[in-house]
Amino acid sequence: MLAIFLKTLPFFALIGVGFLAAYRGFFTQSATAYLTKFVFYFALSAMLFRFASTLSLGDIFDWNFIGAYLFGCFAIYALATVVALIRKRPASEAAIEAQCAVIGNTGFLGVPMLVVLMGPAAAGPVLMILATDLIVFSSLIVIIITASRDGRMSLTIFRSIAIGLIKNPMIVSMVAGLSVSAAGLSLPAPVDEFMALLGAAATPCALFAIGASLAGKSTERASVALWLSFAKLILHPAAVAIGALIIFEVDPYAAAVMIAASSLPVAGNIYMLAQHYNVAPQRVSASILMSTAISILTVSLVIGWLSQMAGLSLP
Repeated sequence: MLAIFLKTLPFFALIGVGFLAAYRGFFTQSATAYLTKFVFYFALSAMLFRFASTLSLGDIFDWNFIGAYLFGCFAIYALATVVALIRKRPASEAAIEAQCAVIGNTGFLGVPMLVVLMGPAAAGPVLMILATDLIVFSSLIVIIITASRDGRMSLTIFRSIAIGLIKNPMIVSMVAGLSVSAAGLSLPAPVDEFMALLGAAATPCALFAIGASLAGKSTERASVALWLSFAKLILHPAAVAIGALIIFEVDPYAAAVMIAASSLPVAGNIYMLAQHYNVAPQRVSASILMSTAISILTVSLVIGWLSQMAGLSLP
């Protein structure tokens, strides 16, 4: 377990460096915003494109895999929603809390960290999880919040969701990479080297950006944030493990990657949604900060347990 912790520590140390740089004022909020844009639109997109260009849709698309992941997600999504409604929170706030309980930082933290810790073969399952999160749950939260405010559904909601997905650079880069693979093409050496060089910036820059963004977050509503952190870091991977290992019987390695990805802390883009719709942004902020801090230990524990699963050997 100590060996796994020492492997994950450098990733969280980079987050800590970003946090300290922003906390001490060396890195401004504006600088953090532009660094995040660089990662989102350029470095991470290059990494995802390069990964996807070496895979086929058949390599990553598996109904049992998707079913197991959605089973775990919707089980905890429903639980978090019920808990919020029992506390007499409106539907929009319940949806935001449920989003915190099931959507992890797969893009900025999961993609670079899990590929290093679990091997290059982890790229396929991680891309499938990322695509599922973006297509299913990013759409669901918009539908629930908009419908709860307007009191009805309209076709404009689905139009906005479709446009948002089409414009999302992570979706575009994955689709483009898979298209290159499906066409049987290989990237010319200069293009591949360019993508590798640009994609290599994703890991350090993304982790630094995560830390810098955390420096501006507060720990208000600590009790709710603690509950959502527990749901995300413990209950979510547990529910996904039940779906992957017991109900759907997913391939052990793919299941391990799925469970590890489910153990990641609350995603930062939920805060942007909460702020955009003005739905409990401080609660989300506290959940991101608290879950990221606690995940330094919990992610290591989960990956350590996964490394001891029968028939599974992690790098």
